[in-house]
Amino acid sequence: MTPLDLALLAAVPATVTYGIVAVILALFLLTFVIVAAAYGNLWFQAYMSNAQVSLLRLVAMSFRQVNARTIVQSKIMAMQAGLGNDPSAGITTQRLEAHYLAGGNVPGVIRAIIAAHRADIDLDFDRAAAIDLAGRDVLDAVQTSVNPKVIDCPDPQKSKKATLSAIAKNGVELQIRARVTVRTNIKQLIGGATEETVIARVGEGIITSIGSAESHLLVMENPDMISKAVLARGLDAQTAFEIVSIDIADIDVGENIGARLQADQAEADTRVARAKAEERRAFAIAREQEMKAKTAENRANVLMAEAKVPLAIAEAFRGGNFSRVS
Repeated sequence: MTPLDLALLAAVPATVTYGIVAVILALFLLTFVIVAAAYGNLWFQAYMSNAQVSLLRLVAMSFRQVNARTIVQSKIMAMQAGLGNDPSAGITTQRLEAHYLAGGNVPGVIRAIIAAHRADIDLDFDRAAAIDLAGRDVLDAVQTSVNPKVIDCPDPQKSKKATLSAIAKNGVELQIRARVTVRTNIKQLIGGATEETVIARVGEGIITSIGSAESHLLVMENPDMISKAVLARGLDAQTAFEIVSIDIADIDVGENIGARLQADQAEADTRVARAKAEERRAFAIAREQEMKAKTAENRANVLMAEAKVPLAIAEAFRGGNFSRVS
């Protein structure tokens, strides 16, 4: 074998090695190009916003069936609001992914935390995520806490009646419509009662307050007495709301229920008296007939006794026991 052949044999492994390296580099470059095309824009957006989301994590999100764009945009919102680097807020990429996989509304939670931070309300990511997973609209809860809302009592959309009906001690009916101003109690939002409970409690309190009033005139002269009495009962306990105020929007005089009840009672008493009189009359008639029967019976006995007298006289004659007295 010539020296030239030996040189060619030695060059073959080197050529194969270079080819493998070239293929690996080409595959790596192709993979990098594909990843950059798919996630480059999103990664660059996160990088420029200091959201601290790596390109490798974006790829891993796809394997975990997580919407990377939703996570990155939420993280950017938190960073721009000054919450991304705040340890007390607890906003990390891993927590955002966990909340997304749990079926939560990640952008809504971040917006709620930002709104609470602006309003100086204590709301961290864990509590906001728990409220969201509980089925409550956490952003609406924060907005209601900042800007209280007004609910009608009774609610015309959920009740067939437009007013509450209450009766004072003098028997006069009052028809009342109240407006309740409430704000969200973030600490009791999980497990707290909803608007329906607040409306029911306020309605019960209004009816009780009017029922304890001596006259409907007192209520109409001082409607605020109802509000004060209802607020003093602490109706917002164990609810997701805090009652700010209770205002009487409308109050009308209804029927005089007391007079109507008294008239109905008098009519009922009259019927009872008539029934008892009729019972006594029937008893008297029956007694009269009974006495007539007794009289007829006694008369019959007398006649029977009179019929026995001749028989006794005849028997006395036959026995010689009857003599004429001179």
